[in-house]
Amino acid sequence: MALKPANKPLDIQVTATRNGLDVDVRGSGQLPPALIATLSHVAEAHRLARLTRHGELVLIRAAPMIEIGAARLVLPPGSFLQATVAGEETLAALVAAHCGKAKHIADLFCGVGPFALRLAARARIAAFDSNAAAVTALQKAADTASGLKPIKAEIRDLFRRPLVAQELRDIDAAIFDPPRQGAEVQSKHLAASRIPVVVAVSCSAATFARDARILIDGGYSLEAVTPVDQFRHSPHIELVAKFVRGR
Repeated sequence: MALKPANKPLDIQVTATRNGLDVDVRGSGQLPPALIATLSHVAEAHRLARLTRHGELVLIRAAPMIEIGAARLVLPPGSFLQATVAGEETLAALVAAHCGKAKHIADLFCGVGPFALRLAARARIAAFDSNAAAVTALQKAADTASGLKPIKAEIRDLFRRPLVAQELRDIDAAIFDPPRQGAEVQSKHLAASRIPVVVAVSCSAATFARDARILIDGGYSLEAVTPVDQFRHSPHIELVAKFVRGR
């Protein structure tokens, strides 16, 4: 192992892309130039699309690209994606079905746009995430794709600066797919809005239940909830739920 001399536990993220494997290594700490050169040789020998260390480039042979709907997106180093393509497509199909005929959709905690770039085939999208690299990649993919409705992607920390009801007044449907800690503060502002449909995607049943309670107490009804099991041999599941504003 090229990093064995570092003698540290490593977090290695591997993503399959159209152009080969994209690998990001974290936990190694500072490395001497000789060891970085060794990593570069390893990446070349295994024909990796890209190798990064803590997001810093070690070697790139081809831009690691994936397809999301009609768009082609170059991944920032260490990008978050679902564990499997089938899992992502299943989640996206459920989200699209729940959004129905909405014409203006807010995608909160959008990441690189697995929902936004698909939904833009039929609706205008306002997308928000705190990850600047992900938002930039999403906007570039949207701008270079053909046949999509407008996407406006914005860098915004929704934990510290959630969208408030006034900002959501023209939205027909909102999606939120937060990290495991959920979206408690943003849920409170969604609950105070008049958005007809809110779609929640969650990897934590506990924080989903908390955020769902906030929406229900704010006047929403839970119309559907679907578990998606893409993590075999583990207790982890994804949830996709549809909330509708009471009439």
